[in-house]
This record gives sequence, C-alpha cells and structure tokens, in this order.
Amino acid sequence: MTAMPEMVTLVEKSDAHLFGQPYEYARRELIEPDWRRFPGWAHVTEAQWRDAQWQRANCVKNERQLRRVAGDLLTESFYADLAADQAELATMSMLLPPQMLNTMAPHAAPGEFTEAFLADPVRRYMLPVRSDRDPVHPSHPHSTRDSLHEAEMWVVEGLTHRYPTKVLAELLSTCPQYCGHCTRMDLVGNSTPQVDKHKLALKPVDRQDRMIDYLRRTPGVRDVVVSGGDVANVPWKQLESFLMRLLDIETVRDIRLATKALAGLPQHWLQPSVVEGLERVAHTASRRGVNLAIHTHVNHAQSVTPLVAEAARTALEVGVRDVRNQGVLMRGVNATPEALLDLCFALQGEANILPYYFYMCDMIPNAEHWRVAVWEAQALQHAIMGYLPGYATPRIICDVPYVGKRWVHQVAEYDRELGVSYWTKNYLAGTERATGGDQAEILQRRYPYFDPISTLPESGRRYWQAHPDYLG
Repeated sequence: MTAMPEMVTLVEKSDAHLFGQPYEYARRELIEPDWRRFPGWAHVTEAQWRDAQWQRANCVKNERQLRRVAGDLLTESFYADLAADQAELATMSMLLPPQMLNTMAPHAAPGEFTEAFLADPVRRYMLPVRSDRDPVHPSHPHSTRDSLHEAEMWVVEGLTHRYPTKVLAELLSTCPQYCGHCTRMDLVGNSTPQVDKHKLALKPVDRQDRMIDYLRRTPGVRDVVVSGGDVANVPWKQLESFLMRLLDIETVRDIRLATKALAGLPQHWLQPSVVEGLERVAHTASRRGVNLAIHTHVNHAQSVTPLVAEAARTALEVGVRDVRNQGVLMRGVNATPEALLDLCFALQGEANILPYYFYMCDMIPNAEHWRVAVWEAQALQHAIMGYLPGYATPRIICDVPYVGKRWVHQVAEYDRELGVSYWTKNYLAGTERATGGDQAEILQRRYPYFDPISTLPESGRRYWQAHPDYLG
C-alpha cells in the first residue's frame, strides 16, 4: 500500500517530440443535427422542434416508440439488445427527449447507422443496451442503490445536509430525461424490473415548507442546491415561489439550480414564461447579493448544440451569474483527454458554460462498465491541465461515500492491487453533528472507495473473486 500511486505516463518525455502537442485545439462551430434524418421526424418543422411541449410530448419512452422514430435505421439485433437490458439490468426507465436522441450518431450514413449508434458516446449512457454491461462484474460487490447515502442525511424529506454550509434540496423525483448512470436511481424515475423506486411521501408544498423552516432555523447553511430530479420538471410558478422564499432567508448566499434539461431539453429554458420568471428571480438575487447559478450536466461535445448555447446565453442575459457544467466521467463516453478537452472547449468557448466538475461515476448497481479507476482519473486530470484557462479547467472529483467530494489527488492511501483507495474528511455532516456521536472518530476514520474490478491486475481480480465481501 502506498501513500500515492505512481502516475500513468501518457507520453514518455523522451518521445514527446515525435508526437507534437498531445492535443491540438481547433475551434469547432456548434451544429444542430438534422432531426429529419430519422424517419419518424421527417416532416417535423423547426417551429415544432423549438417547442418545449412538442419535445415533451414526443419523448421516447420504450422500444416501440424508438422504432416509430428510427424505423429500420436500427437493426433487429439492436432492438433485442435494448429490450434485454431494460428487462434484466437497467436501473433507469427510458426517457429521451427528441433533442437528446438527435445528438446520437449525428453524421452516420443510413447503411452504417446501427454500428455508429452502438458506438455513440451519448447513446452509451442515455440508452444503454445489454451488450454494454460488464459481462463478469456488472455490479461491484459494494455497489448500493443510494451509493452516497444521501437519504440517510435527510434532515427533512428531500433535504440532504451533507456538508457544513451546504444542503441539497430534492424538490421532486422526476426529470425530462433519464440518464442510465443516475446516482439517485433509488428515487428518481419510474420503477424498472430491477429497481422498485422509493417514493417521496409528502406533498410538494409540505416538503418545501419543511425545507424552508429548517433553513430558517439553521443559519450555518449558506448554499442551497435546488435539484431533484430536475428543476425543469417543477411547474415554474411553484419553483419561482420556492426560490423567492429562499431569497428571503438572510443567511442563504448561494442558490444553484440543477438541470440537465439545459442540454437535454433547452427548449424548456427558452420558453418566454420561464425566461421572464428567471429574470425576476435573478434580479431579486442580485439586489440581495445572492449568487444565483445554473448547474447543468453535459457529458460529451455532441450534446452542445446551438440551442443549448442559446439557452445558456439567455440565462446569463437575464441576470443568472453563472452557468456551470457538472459532468460524469464515464468509460466509453468521455474518459480520454481528447473527449474531455473537446467537451470543455465546446462548453466554455462556444456555449458560455463553465466546465466545473467531472465526477467519477458512482458505485450504483450495473455501472461497472462506465466506472474508471482512481488512477485513471488522476491521469486524466494531469492530461487536461494547461489547455484551458485556469478558471475553466474542471476538477475531476471522487464523491466518496460518507465523505463527499474529493479531488482525485486527495487520496490518503491507495492499494492499487486490490483497487481500494482510502480517504479522510475534515468536517461533520449536519446529521452527524445532530446525533452527537463520536465526532473525533468520524474525523479520524479512513473511508474506502473501490475501483472497478476489471481495472485490477490479475492478482487483484482473483482476490475479489475469492473475497467478494472484502471491506478494505
């Protein structure tokens, strides 16, 4: 066991002159792929495409609806692969707005569409199929439904007090689109054959009342992430009312709206009623000295289209202080220096969205084919340094259960053979302070995190086969 692992060398120094720059920047204009290449959308007009209600009404929710859109662009073997995953392994139900589906295989010729679709990075995490999954270890032995134990840290239903000065407010349990790797797969979305989802019990108005009451009674909290689910699914009047109530609490100084829909359904954020309401909230926040930001979730450059850029610019124009991106690092999607840098330049340079974090994919069931090892994440962080402005260089984060966000180089110890890293924490969660437990022990404890077994050397894989309950 070593205090820090040896970094993977991407290019040997002595050979660097043979390669030129490891990454060459070239400005690329954003494109909106032509949705009419899909047989089911051949006659859809631009006005329909820009309409948020049309987008919601035409979401793809099952294999039958996908067939209606894609027809014989996709082969029977693909549809069978998709059906097998939905029946056997998927932790999220299918929900794809046309905007999101349209960014998959954007340049594929009809005769090559299935092959390109299967390989597509956006498809790989938004529409997983059975053959994507790790055939030996689809789940890590220590994967859990609520991998970050957020519900254990609820101080009222839906309000997670995980950090000393920050809370997460889950207003609802639905989104306009469902990502296959969702970290809140125990609560968000419809139940699947594998996962009977938990349900929020309180009425939305009662849940919000209790959240507001807790924040008024807890002046140490200054930062509120308003999430779910996705705030784009909260009726705007209800969301605006909640935000205005937050702004009435003097100790709240930061409010962040979490919405993948800025990328998956930008049409929502371009609706006049939403834009006008966001402007009212932003102006109120500005008058009261509160930092209002939107946090979105984009994982590949293909998802950054002119409509996404328009939605981000509109939010900034009406007074939102920042639009930031919190992506998820996933094998087969963005886990290369080129893919990460292409995405960051598209976000920062073309869409006015600040690259902020890339989280390592959490240890939920059936996610091992997406997850990368800590040493791989460290190598990626090293590889992307120096290309982007410092303020726009994203941090790669390991969200350690019971600890929270940690930069990947903050690991305290790391057993590379068994793939177990150990992390420490420097604060107590709100619930840990309230329970009055052994607080010194909490701060001195080492918390384990586990690499995917497929990334281990042969000796490590054999050990896990023999000791699946090993706790580090």
